[in-house]
Amino acid sequence: MSKEFEGKVALVTGAASPIGLGRAIANRIASHGATLVLVDLNQEKIDEAAKELAAAYGVKAIGIAANVTKPEDCDATITKIKETFGKLDFLVNNAGVIKDNLLIRMTEQEFDFVMDVNCKGVFLMTKSASKLLLKSDGGRIVNISSVSGLTGQPGQANYSTSKAGVIALTKVTAREFSGRNVLVNAVCPGYVQTEMTGSLSKEVQDKLTDAAVIPLKRPGKQSEIASAVKFFLSEDASYITGTYLRVDGGAAIGM
Repeated sequence: MSKEFEGKVALVTGAASPIGLGRAIANRIASHGATLVLVDLNQEKIDEAAKELAAAYGVKAIGIAANVTKPEDCDATITKIKETFGKLDFLVNNAGVIKDNLLIRMTEQEFDFVMDVNCKGVFLMTKSASKLLLKSDGGRIVNISSVSGLTGQPGQANYSTSKAGVIALTKVTAREFSGRNVLVNAVCPGYVQTEMTGSLSKEVQDKLTDAAVIPLKRPGKQSEIASAVKFFLSEDASYITGTYLRVDGGAAIGM
């Protein structure tokens, strides 16, 4: 495995779960030599994740307990990174939640909770991280959106709206940060097997992988999403900013 990210410091949010997308992304970045800063809510779990990845890939890794919906937590995270490593090169805004309900039944609390984590959390962490990223030599931001933010899904007024907001925020940030050569892009996963989607019933999962929904007739793999993130962080994407990449098995063809 190449060490093209050696000397780079990467922050990945929502990385505690061993079967979550954030961990898969952190694995891929670490395998290419990056120093890791992993963020999630639980200190014990995020410390364990950092320890495992450091041992597996021989890289430096630390865990920070932080809530991305709280500006003080985001600021404290960046302060810790500055004190520990002196810089930040990559930010992957992956932290996300889901709380589905039909619009007519969805509570204001359900809507706000998902919007706060999925969209406001990206805004707050990006704003805090900009203090270091704008000083980096070719910084990168990758935001994890969703095809739900492109197509809209029944029962996901909160989730689809939050992920559409992430795409818009990606475009705005790309324009504002371009003068410092900080590239900002988004990855839009389709139906991927994760801890979050594992709670869906078999009936729902079977419907989601029907050819009429996903032309490739299967769920995506976390490693396939991680590969897209790795691409945007690499020099192969040095002339790409303000866009999104669908990794969805064809579910949103034409969007």
